[in-house]
Amino acid sequence: MRAPRRPAAPLRPADGAQAQAQAREWRWGRGRREERGMAGRTGGEVGRKGKGGPALYARRARLPGMGYNRPARPPRRLAGGETFLEALGRRVLVFDGAMGTEIQKHDPVQEDFPDGRDGFNDGLVLTRPEWILRIHEAYLEAGADCIETNTFGSNRIKLGEYGFGDRTAEINERAARLAAGAASRAQGRGRPRYVVGSMGPTGFLPSSDDADLGQVPLDDISAAFEAQAAGLVRGGVDALLIETSQDILEVKLAVEGSRRAMDSQGARLPLIANVTLDQYGKMLLGTDVQAAYTTASGMGIDVFGLNCSTGPVEMGPSVRWLDENAGHDLLVVPNAGMPRNEGGRAAYDMAPDAMATAVGEILRSCPRVRIVGGCCGTTPEHIAALRAVVDGAAPGRR
Repeated sequence: MRAPRRPAAPLRPADGAQAQAQAREWRWGRGRREERGMAGRTGGEVGRKGKGGPALYARRARLPGMGYNRPARPPRRLAGGETFLEALGRRVLVFDGAMGTEIQKHDPVQEDFPDGRDGFNDGLVLTRPEWILRIHEAYLEAGADCIETNTFGSNRIKLGEYGFGDRTAEINERAARLAAGAASRAQGRGRPRYVVGSMGPTGFLPSSDDADLGQVPLDDISAAFEAQAAGLVRGGVDALLIETSQDILEVKLAVEGSRRAMDSQGARLPLIANVTLDQYGKMLLGTDVQAAYTTASGMGIDVFGLNCSTGPVEMGPSVRWLDENAGHDLLVVPNAGMPRNEGGRAAYDMAPDAMATAVGEILRSCPRVRIVGGCCGTTPEHIAALRAVVDGAAPGRR
């Protein structure tokens, strides 16, 4: 019998002006964390006006090309004979941890990046692939079942900011093949290993009426994800991950683009949709976890999840609500605690054992959680600690 439902966490008063200012900071990178999305910004509620709204969401809930009764390339079976979804149905899977902080350990200089584009981490698959390969290998050695491609910012819009938009498919394919090579070499260590194609946000907020963030045509956003997904699928990923999402409409556009990319290659890969919530359980524009899940669950996704922004403790109330109400398998990929500012950069203090303990409590109380991993501030040591917790779980939960 399930435990009685816990009351929702108290919400802050709405503050639209503050949220719009934070949204601009998020888009242009002021005060951002070192990688994947935001450094735990809290953004109050913002009323959606003009664009978007329930009518638009409903109209996009089932899009052309999103049906499943079509010929498709079967999912890849690995050495153990399991597809990604089959493995997910049998045990909890462990994802890898942060990429950006591991890249910084190589002390990159401007010359390491393509065309000297300092900070262009995704471009390192072109110029320093050995770094990215070693990071993948470190997470696999720590016990990760799944590694994410180094493509968080490799949709066409984000790559365009570095002048590489016309190489979107190529960069994503290279990143996928790099990760697939590492995973293939790790297959003999007692378990199958999977490659998950990482697809982060464009930096725009299509549901917003903000003059800077809300004015990109919806078709352009969807096409940006389509080009990215096409490269990832061609490169051999086992699943697609739409992650660190701040705007639920952008999730829909990413799903639409991903479906078209899969259709064009005769593929049907699992789709995971992650949203990012602040410590009050809200997305940047005020969408709560209930509305986010209700909207996403009608898109034909396979897994719904939460990642980034907060640590595992702050995610607890939202995860418990999802466990009690969701009809999908769940992903929980928190930061190593709440971020703090250290010299203008986000710093994370949660030690591997403390994080693993908190995630272990979630696994024991929330049986729908089938994927755990680490986001900002996590290292191979954090993933090794999660591996130990998952391996020590009750039968059927490993």
